[in-house]
Amino acid sequence: AIHSLKLSRNHVDWHSVDEVYLYSDATTSKIARTVTQKLGFSKASSSGTRLHRGYVEEATLEDKPPQTSHIVFVVHGIGQKMDQGRIIKNTAMMRDTARKVEEKYFSNLATHVEFLPVEWRSKLTLDGDTVDSITPDKVRGLRDMLNSSAMDIMYYTSPLYRDELVKGLQQELNRLYSLFCSRNPEFEEKGGKVSIVSHSLGCVITYDIMTGWNPVRLYEQLLQKEEEELEESWMSYEERRLLEELYITKQRLREIEERLHELKASTISKPPVLKFKVENFFCMGSPLAVFLALRGIRPGTSGSQDHILPRAICNRLLNIFHPTDPVAYRLEPLILKHYSNISPVQIHWYNTANPLPYEHMKPNFLNPSKESTSAPEPESASAAPSPTTSPVLLRRHYGESITNIGKASILGAASIGKGLGGMLFSRFGRSSATPQTMEAGKDGPEGDEKKATTVGTPPLPHSSSGFLEPTVELEHRIDFELREGLVESRYWSAVTSHTAYWSSLDIALFLLTFMYKQDQEETDKSNLDTM
Repeated sequence: AIHSLKLSRNHVDWHSVDEVYLYSDATTSKIARTVTQKLGFSKASSSGTRLHRGYVEEATLEDKPPQTSHIVFVVHGIGQKMDQGRIIKNTAMMRDTARKVEEKYFSNLATHVEFLPVEWRSKLTLDGDTVDSITPDKVRGLRDMLNSSAMDIMYYTSPLYRDELVKGLQQELNRLYSLFCSRNPEFEEKGGKVSIVSHSLGCVITYDIMTGWNPVRLYEQLLQKEEEELEESWMSYEERRLLEELYITKQRLREIEERLHELKASTISKPPVLKFKVENFFCMGSPLAVFLALRGIRPGTSGSQDHILPRAICNRLLNIFHPTDPVAYRLEPLILKHYSNISPVQIHWYNTANPLPYEHMKPNFLNPSKESTSAPEPESASAAPSPTTSPVLLRRHYGESITNIGKASILGAASIGKGLGGMLFSRFGRSSATPQTMEAGKDGPEGDEKKATTVGTPPLPHSSSGFLEPTVELEHRIDFELREGLVESRYWSAVTSHTAYWSSLDIALFLLTFMYKQDQEETDKSNLDTM
């Protein structure tokens, strides 16, 4: 060797410019080299590994990663303080899963979707260590776990710390977007899109950032309602005179505040809350529906997403959940009440051959027997379910809307036996067509009469429980449900399902299907405009 380099467990010998070998300094390797050299073999041919400079294959101009046309910010929920950096690991899992899906289903596309983690919790100060100082020492491990996870919900409902959480997430989203655009200057020029995937409490905070919801606005509405109630109640002449003076003073104060805000707005242009338009807002395991219900949101009369999230703010809202996730709730019944009796759309399995597009999937009713006193559902929706959509499962009772929670809790104990029977029936009947056939023929002659009356009836039934007009449908579906496994334990799933979204191939395919479909539609539209 004309030159040697000693490393920690190896050494490298240069015999010439292009003849370089790496040798191990382990005892067994040294013995093997000694024996082979005594037998007449050279040191290089016996135990050395030849090293080559550069790459095995020459690079070409086409050897570059595809252009990023869509970025997805992944927002975590509670528990990040307990396990810092978890959202980075979860996003890496989602990114790796999406790569597998891209290679299998979208390899012919020249664009690329990039997933970026948004870690907003670790930079917050909040109360410092005040809560930790008042925590008792007994069962300290459990208490610390609750302080690091469930306490985030209490912080967000606190008027003192809520703004800090909102600003923390908002600033981190804007910082990451600016950083990405600075490193990818062509992203904005070529019309790159941004979507958000939020988990758990992160869905509520992201929603409030996009809509600008503030509890002060709700407080003002309550005050106005109290004023109206006072006007209707009986009072003396002096009380009424003072109340009128108070009302005039408040009205004058509001006018002055409005003029002041107008003057400020004319001199200072307020920057947008987010530096980008949100194309899709994917909620995973989201309690957003409960927060909206407690804020007074009630079902409307139109099937527009604008009832809860205007399309001008976000083009598409999608709510993804596992059927046994105890934290997740449905959003569709907050827009149209009768959707509480329509099952969520079943997300396709990753390996499903030729799946039916989601926009072509017809609604399935959760409990058709409840509709017997009113206009029945069409034969195409209930009597012959599509093989790509799940059959009507009696074990799941989504029929109780959010406003009927009290009634459902009272009647819950009485329905346990029925629920267990339905669970066993659906567990063994999911993969076979026999239970569906039994369901279809259960009513006998009455079922035939129902089918006979379906000619000319609207697609959605009008229930005796106060559902809205049957002709009203959602512009597009919002609730999407993962399918349960055939041998999945429901009790174990209730514990693990809330954190099982990140590595799901089904969810990765679902996300990419919507994002790539929108990109493809816009590309086709631009090509038609050019022609």
